[in-house]
Amino acid sequence: MTHGPPRAARRRRLRRTFYDRDAVEVAPELLGKLLVLDHEHGRLAARLVEVEAYRGADDPGSHAFRGRTARNATMFSRPGLLYVYFTYGMHWCANAVCGPGTTPHAVLLRAACPVEGLDVMRERRPTASRELDLLRGPANLARAFGLDRAHDGADLTRGVLGIADDGFAPGDISVTRRVGLAPGKGDDLALRFAVAGDPHVSRRG
Repeated sequence: MTHGPPRAARRRRLRRTFYDRDAVEVAPELLGKLLVLDHEHGRLAARLVEVEAYRGADDPGSHAFRGRTARNATMFSRPGLLYVYFTYGMHWCANAVCGPGTTPHAVLLRAACPVEGLDVMRERRPTASRELDLLRGPANLARAFGLDRAHDGADLTRGVLGIADDGFAPGDISVTRRVGLAPGKGDDLALRFAVAGDPHVSRRG
């Protein structure tokens, strides 16, 4: 897959109405979109190639399955926010909060292809020996972008962090079961979406 540079002239930030839908609808449409973060040294941008949908109270794999807590409160807010959580006592992971309405759906950002700000990403991911590995896996993606608890609740539709559409078409999409979930916790649901054949995808389906 040839990702190409971001098309600045055509870049359009996704609006709240985009996220105000079931995560299963939103997730595949996020593929090929640009995650963009403006920071003090410039801009980071990466093209999303792998995501997972989580469907709130209907999904045992979702953090919102058992209701609202201090940890998952952002999921119960409005669509278009970023939900960032800490896992395994060492990693941050980032999700786009979806709807419809205040239904606590979310899409986990699992992997992306770096397109801008590679020097910053490499500095934050010194153990990644290849550019291919910089953003493979949700924890690596969050680390390369410097996302942590301070970004939980950030509005993706405004501000320095967002997801944009520059007209790029991702090609064929593979749909498989989600990964990393315990048995009986929604591991059997085919809610993982990835750009077929893309080398930046974290795991083969």
